[in-house]
Amino acid sequence: MEYKKTLKMPQTKFPMRGNLPNKEPKMQEEWDEEKLYEKVQQRTEGRPLFVLHDGPPYANGDIHMGHALNKVLKDFIVKYKSMAGFHAPYVPGWDTHGLPIEQALAKKKVNRKKMTIAEFRQKCAEYALKQIDNQRNQFKQLGVRGDWDNPYITLNKSYEAAQIKVFGEMAKKGYIYKGLKPVYWSPSSESALAEAEIEYQDKRSASIYVAFDVKDGKDLLDGDEKFIIWTTTPWTIPANLAISVHPDLEYAVVKAAGEKYIVAHDMLNNLKETLEWEEAEVVNTFKGQEAEKVVAQHPFYDRESLVILGEHVTTESGTGLVHTAPGHGEDDFIIGKQYGLDVLCPVDEKGYFTDEAPGFEGLFYDAANKQVTEKLEENNALLKLNFITHSYPHDWRTKKPTIFRATNQWFASIKDFREDILAEINRINWLPRWGETRLFNMVRDREDWCISRQRTWGVPIPVFYGEDKTPIINDETISYVAKLFEEHGSNIWFEWDTKDLLPEGFTSEYSPNGEFTKETDIMDVWFDSGSSHEGVLEGRENLQRPADVYLEGSDQYRGWFNSSISTAVAVTGKSPYETVISHGFALDGQGRKMSKSVGNVVVPSKIMKQYGADILRLWVASVDYQADVRISDEIIKQTSEGYRKIRNTFRFLLGNLADYTLENRVAEEQLEEIDRYMLYRLQQVIDKSRKAYDEFDFSTVYQTIHHFCTIDLSSFYLDFAKDILYIEAEDNHRRRSIQTVYHEIITSLVKLLTPILTHTMEEVWSYIPGVEVESPQLTDMPEAKEIKDQEQLAAKWSQFMDVRDDILKALEEARAEKVIGKSLEATVTIKANSEDVATLLAEVPYLHQLLIVSHVELVEELAGGKTFEHVTLKIRKHEGETCERCWVISDTVGEDNDHSTLCTRCATVVKENYADLAE
Repeated sequence: MEYKKTLKMPQTKFPMRGNLPNKEPKMQEEWDEEKLYEKVQQRTEGRPLFVLHDGPPYANGDIHMGHALNKVLKDFIVKYKSMAGFHAPYVPGWDTHGLPIEQALAKKKVNRKKMTIAEFRQKCAEYALKQIDNQRNQFKQLGVRGDWDNPYITLNKSYEAAQIKVFGEMAKKGYIYKGLKPVYWSPSSESALAEAEIEYQDKRSASIYVAFDVKDGKDLLDGDEKFIIWTTTPWTIPANLAISVHPDLEYAVVKAAGEKYIVAHDMLNNLKETLEWEEAEVVNTFKGQEAEKVVAQHPFYDRESLVILGEHVTTESGTGLVHTAPGHGEDDFIIGKQYGLDVLCPVDEKGYFTDEAPGFEGLFYDAANKQVTEKLEENNALLKLNFITHSYPHDWRTKKPTIFRATNQWFASIKDFREDILAEINRINWLPRWGETRLFNMVRDREDWCISRQRTWGVPIPVFYGEDKTPIINDETISYVAKLFEEHGSNIWFEWDTKDLLPEGFTSEYSPNGEFTKETDIMDVWFDSGSSHEGVLEGRENLQRPADVYLEGSDQYRGWFNSSISTAVAVTGKSPYETVISHGFALDGQGRKMSKSVGNVVVPSKIMKQYGADILRLWVASVDYQADVRISDEIIKQTSEGYRKIRNTFRFLLGNLADYTLENRVAEEQLEEIDRYMLYRLQQVIDKSRKAYDEFDFSTVYQTIHHFCTIDLSSFYLDFAKDILYIEAEDNHRRRSIQTVYHEIITSLVKLLTPILTHTMEEVWSYIPGVEVESPQLTDMPEAKEIKDQEQLAAKWSQFMDVRDDILKALEEARAEKVIGKSLEATVTIKANSEDVATLLAEVPYLHQLLIVSHVELVEELAGGKTFEHVTLKIRKHEGETCERCWVISDTVGEDNDHSTLCTRCATVVKENYADLAE
């Protein structure tokens, strides 16, 4: 007889292998065709609104691992919230203006000099839109659900109009002004930069000590002394107009090397070593404030250098006397303004010297370092030259060094509303907590934000000038320009005559003849994206300001987080976000930054092609994303193992539900006790997972469910239950009791994992018996519920699991000692070490099944056993025969004459339920 035909082995068609790279694209197509995003929004309409506002990635190039990490994290949150009682729309966005697109077109041999500005801008727009299509497809391949057909794009007319309104409102409040001051200037970009566009890299620079002769000692000095300054930017010496000293520092006149030099007294020992002075005799000292307006001589120009007082002077390095060039330094500019110094900036927008630096005209500033030092040496003013490597500001786009250069720029005066921003920062929820301190410190020290750029691809600064060059910004001009941009787009600023950009009949006291010109600078791209709270959160009916969450990489404290709160507080007085979450950077497996030159770049598309998007999503869920995260082939393989364990668990559950329908469901109060305990464990998993989701702690969600699948289910509940599911009759109560809990477990776990393993859970869902909704994304998260007598259940079965651990150890030792092979060969004799354990074991039915052994004996005394924490045990091989059907070794095999190879249990089941099978 073929007894195996009577066994209820897994019959599911749910495949063992995920085959994700082939299945996922088909699912994504179906979601698009069935308009799943729209169905989710319709289902949740009317619920409390939850808005995660998408920080716009830059529309250039394929997505990298940082993009994937960011978008998948957002998708976790949005999908969870839409299944947790909220209406959670997700509007993706793109940042489309700025230098990288101009550079990309240049690499494509687009010659901007042969076309108008408007034509070049159109080329930029076309390029950006193509990049958006490319990135959109890649984001969708990750399984990210959103309003992909209606994203927000910073080059859209409506968005640009909203940005103009933000600018106008800030100008109306007096926060916008134009002024001459040194700013970060990128010769490689030919534009001013904001602090957010600066990154620091090591740079090798000349370090020079220079002597300035005293020209007029003002009754303090004899006139034969020399001031010593130190600088790492020799090229700024042609712009020197002053020497700054600290009013409270003590300065020394020192005889050394046949000269009299002036340095800060505290720096004397260091300088003696650095300048290699054999002797240094102090012949006079004075306070810095006494030297105010002493006059020195420029080392190679017929120009005076005034000694001035500055609190910014320190003795941390250098000489205690600071070379001051108001056109090339912020402190220099501020102190120079106090003393009425000119703002001399003899370097043009490309970084080349002008004729304001005689002898160096046409030289690139960096190349001029050598000529300047040679000139100093020629004039006996160069005391020391060496080279140092130090951290230096670079253009974050071109990766080239920047300089400080005084130019007329447009600024947003952050200091005017800084305290309001700081107050909002203190109110916001920050994850991680240090994010608050980081942004607070940045804003606390911020004065003005340079918002003008000398480029063409961006939103124009909507300012007109009168005939006397007075800037004109008012409600009338701003409203009119915003209306024009909303209708025609910002390109008209470069296409139309100025008069056509102004309201008809517009007049101004600054233009008696009615002649106007327009600003040619564009806005900082951070002003673009930082205006999204107005253009998107306020501009779309289904969103709201403030958003519940902003989530971006940790570099956005200086970027989008910063510009967004700055513009929002300026315009509304309130932050545009309630919670800020930041994630770290994606590094290689050794913790190194990814670099094409190193060859350690891990590309999302490659992982998706080889393993599938769900493996990448599971990796995101498994890491501590708030710190830097590592990814490599080895790490992805480990993630795949975790995925395989979960998938196989679900496959087993589905296999054992093949003959189950909702009509077979056993009421909770009628469930077997062990099944009710597992149902209770499921509630614990639900509760812990839900709380972790609420706290944006996705690794805890993954670890909790993975642990439940591997320890509670695979290693225990699914394992021992085979002897019931495969052996008992189809409608046996114990079998249906287990199936009822299996059904609830898989239904709940699929919902809990849908935000993470979106594609796989969609597949599993289609195999679950009794499911009527087409997608788990159209369901609600399970709620943890009370189980009857759950406290007693938990206490009893938790204790049993501890006892079981002792028995499993003993079985493993018996295997190692060759006493038994598999555990079903064993008879286990157990003596409880305490009364409560004895009571527990006496109350547990089917003990041999739970332990997956053939026989268990409970005794009060046991000689020769091995003592563990809870029980004393003896393991021996069972002497009976193996049942052909259940594989348990039993003394009853052959007792039934009709079924000589079966134990009496199996023989009874076969006789009562499979009478058609005959010998």
